[in-house]
Amino acid sequence: MKKELLPSILLTVVSIVFFSGIYSLIIWAIAQMAPNKGEGFVINANGKKYYENIAQKFTADKYFWSRPSAVDYNAAGSGGSNKGPSNPDYLADVQKRIDTFMAHNPGIKKSDIPSDLVTASGSGLDPDISVPGALVQVKRIASVRHIPKDKVEHLVADNIDKPLLGILGPEKVNVLKLNIALDQLNK
Repeated sequence: MKKELLPSILLTVVSIVFFSGIYSLIIWAIAQMAPNKGEGFVINANGKKYYENIAQKFTADKYFWSRPSAVDYNAAGSGGSNKGPSNPDYLADVQKRIDTFMAHNPGIKKSDIPSDLVTASGSGLDPDISVPGALVQVKRIASVRHIPKDKVEHLVADNIDKPLLGILGPEKVNVLKLNIALDQLNK
């Protein structure tokens, strides 16, 4: 029994020291080499601190709307709804989002609404929307803010994030940065 007990206690102690201390220090050291030293991408606007890589809730008509969130934009617990595309509750949620979007964007046809504006991401915290997702909202925002439509379209074009290395991923728009730029436009 002593032959098995001592090695298992030793392995436990070594594992605790390695995974609780050494491994944590290695990850912390790697984070220190990352942009912002692993603290996330912080934006200070209007006297508040925001993280550009975490979705914010925008529902006012004067702003570009974010992608829906299954966790109500709570960064403490990201996650999807785990409902499949044939789930009746999921389909009802999507239809409700479509109806809400169409009510706030008169003249938009259901077929013109990009899927990312009515479906939540896997994490529920996706800070980006597609370029078509931003452009379909331009008319509403221009009307509410009394800004020429082409000026809002140019603002969207100026805030498009290109794919990594020009080929990895789609073009996208960070909703927080776009809305901050939109507020700056009105000043």
